[in-house]
This record gives sequence, structure tokens and C-alpha cells, in this order.
Amino acid sequence: MDQDIKVYVYAICKNESLFIDRWIHSMSEADGIVVLDTGSTDNSLEKLKKTKAYVKQEIISPWRFDTARNKALQMVPDDVDVCVSTDLDEVFLPGWCNELKKNWLASATGAKCRHVWSFNADGSEGGVFWPVRIHRRHDYVWSHPIHEVLSYIGSTPEQLITLSSIQLNHYPNPNKSRAQYLTMLEQAFRENPNDERDCFYLGREYMYYGKWAQCIQTFNTYLSIPHAIWKEERCAAMRFIAKSYLNLHETQKAIFYLEQAIKEAPNLREPYVDLAYLYYSTSQWGLCAEYCDLALQILHPTENYINEPQAWDSTPYDIGSIAHFQLGHYDRSLAYVAKARSLSPNNERLSKNIQLIEPYVLHQISRQLTIYPI
Repeated sequence: MDQDIKVYVYAICKNESLFIDRWIHSMSEADGIVVLDTGSTDNSLEKLKKTKAYVKQEIISPWRFDTARNKALQMVPDDVDVCVSTDLDEVFLPGWCNELKKNWLASATGAKCRHVWSFNADGSEGGVFWPVRIHRRHDYVWSHPIHEVLSYIGSTPEQLITLSSIQLNHYPNPNKSRAQYLTMLEQAFRENPNDERDCFYLGREYMYYGKWAQCIQTFNTYLSIPHAIWKEERCAAMRFIAKSYLNLHETQKAIFYLEQAIKEAPNLREPYVDLAYLYYSTSQWGLCAEYCDLALQILHPTENYINEPQAWDSTPYDIGSIAHFQLGHYDRSLAYVAKARSLSPNNERLSKNIQLIEPYVLHQISRQLTIYPI
């Protein structure tokens, strides 16, 4: 599509003063920025009013994220072609708006972009998924009071494109409370107990709070909902049930649910890694090695939000190396730990493990030369 399409960014804000300057700098590539302040008590509103953004304030009561985002979207002028939704603790890599204008298709209703929602301590990428954050001005609304999602309401079939050259990075405030999440999810689930999405997020929130029994009960409810058919999400529910049982010291039940998770979505690396780690923690080296090997046959994560950083960082190579070493498989042990160090180059323990394992590999070669002399 040609370059003269009009692109606007819209967002909601409450007490985000820490991030405003960085966010405005990133979003200024757009043709316009609108922000709905929902009741900041710091100086966010004053700071925003000094920028190029169009800002207004409105208190949303009772609070709902979808209501707030829809009101922010309504602030975007009607003649805008493409809207971009971000939060103030997110930034695009530079050049994003030119990439959007260059690659947007007239037939597209929305677009996925690469979203790095967490980073590891060493600065490497953690969780990555591909949400729809870019869309036509008039064909979408936000739904769900919490963990809100864009819902398509256009009259023609939805047409999504993927803009792989655009990346949105998330740098959250670790001190920001999420206390309202649990209360809102419990309320949403009471209002609509057959909504599988709210049920799933409620179960996950119980897990975050260490409410293991409630987590198990809620996820079992989720799995029983007839239209809860997304296999990747069902797999995650089973993994979270397993985690809860592990914390309740019921290992066999945890193993059962992880095996069920693998059956549900054998294309996902996450349940294999979870089971491998369980066997690692119980020194069952054969099973640990087996499930690490199976996990590492899966080469690419999916594009959904359920990807777990631990499945895609050095972890499966690391524990796989230890398991294979314990089994006397020194060649594979060394190959795995070398790969682990390439993913975590500053991990001194991995470097020490390489030094420890190398003599065993050399000794194997020496013995082979003794048996098969030149």
C-alpha cells in the first residue's frame, strides 16, 4: 500500500510518569497519538499534556480494561486508516511506522507484530508472542473486563497479516501491583462461568498467588467447558495443574497431568521440558534425558502467548547435558552444554561444566584409539 495512509497510536494511562518520555519518543513516528488518562494521581497527566499527544482524562467506574481501551479508541479521528494499541511501558524498535506503512495491505483488517513481553536477567529475550495490536480504525472493539482482547466486528471476513519487521518490547514496572487482577477475574467468572477465557486466566492468577487447590479446581472447570477446545491453551492448563500438584507434593498426579499435556499438544516444547525438569529434580536421569531429547526435536515456538521462556532458553540443554552425563553419554552431554552456554554465555557454571565434561569425551576417544589402533 502507498505511504500516505494515516497511522495513529492510542493508549490508556494511569500513573505511568516513569515511562512517558520513552513511550512518546517511540510512538512519535506515528501521524498522531491519543491517550486516555483514567485517573492518574502522579504527574502523568501534566507530562502528557506537554507532549504531542492528544490527552483527556476520564474515570472508568466500575473499572474495566475493555471499556477504557474502547474509550481511548474512540478518541482516534474517524479518518485514520490504521490504529496501533500499545501500553506506556512498551516501545517499538525504531522505524516501525515506515515498516507498517510500507507493508500494510488494503485488504488487511488487522496485523500481528512481534511482541517481546519479557526479558531475561542477562538482557536476552524471554517470552515472545505475536498479538494483534494493529488494526483498522472501525472494525474492532475491545472485549473482556481484564486480559482484554481485540474482537473483530467488521462486515467482511477478518484478514490478518503478519508484520515480522515490527517489534514491540515490553519493559514493565516490577513494583506495580496486580492485586486488582484476581478480584476482577473472580467477578468476571462469577458473571459468566462458561467463558473459557476468563476461567483460564482466573486459574492462572490463582497459580501466581500460590493458591494451589483453587488453581487445580479452576483449571479442571476450564477443561470441562465444551467450547474450551484450543489445544495449546488446554495443554497449558494441564501443565499448571501439574505445577500445583508438585507444590502440594503430589508428584504422581503432576506426572499424570504433564503426560496428558503432551498428548493434548505434542507439538509444543513446554510440557516435555516441564516433565524433564521434574525427572531432573528427582534424579531420574534416563527419563530426564528422554524428555529433553524429545523437547529439543521441536525447533520453533508457536506465535501464541503461552510460550514459556524456560522452554526456549538454555534450560533444556542444561538439564539434558547433566542427565546424559550421569548416563555416561559424554558426547551428547558436551554438545548440549555447549549449546546451553551459547544461549547463556555469561553463565560460569556452564563453562565449568564444559571443562569438567571434555576430559570424559577425550578419554572415550583415547579408549577408541586403543581398541582400534591405526
